[in-house]
Amino acid sequence: MDNKDRPVAMGLAIIAAVLAVVVFWNRSISNQGLEALARASLPLDQALSNGKPTLVEFYADWCQVCHQMEPTMAQVKRSHQGTLDLVLLNVENPLWEQELEQLQIRGIPTFLFYGANGSLYGRSMGLHQPEQLAAMVDALLHDAPVPFLDNSGVTSELTGTSQYQNSSVGPRSHGQGSA
Repeated sequence: MDNKDRPVAMGLAIIAAVLAVVVFWNRSISNQGLEALARASLPLDQALSNGKPTLVEFYADWCQVCHQMEPTMAQVKRSHQGTLDLVLLNVENPLWEQELEQLQIRGIPTFLFYGANGSLYGRSMGLHQPEQLAAMVDALLHDAPVPFLDNSGVTSELTGTSQYQNSSVGPRSHGQGSA
């Protein structure tokens, strides 16, 4: 390497290092939102038995749609503190395998809406606009029929367990089959 090429190489190395730090920082920031919401959640059995309506979200750290929903979920938590239990369950945590199977969770994000008595009002999958989720939560809080339950947005299919291995949809495909 010539002496005149060293400043260029050094500059490129610095740019690459800065970009690596930025990418790592952005990834850790985005994961903190979902993880923080999950850590702040009540245990599922406690939420379903404390007399408050409950919104449960099944999510994964790798799910882009789940990350898109994170600001909306954080807003729901802030807006309904004390009147609604918000529970986030990471599908990658083996602790929730029984719930995944029992509740037939096939894609994420999956939202389950439970009344104050702990009974399931309905489910919805995929990306929802903030105003849609707000209307769904409002209906749940007022013991009214929950709208948009049949409207599924973009999802990520679950893979990695024997019941999902035959799927042609990969975990990062958000519901679009491979060619």
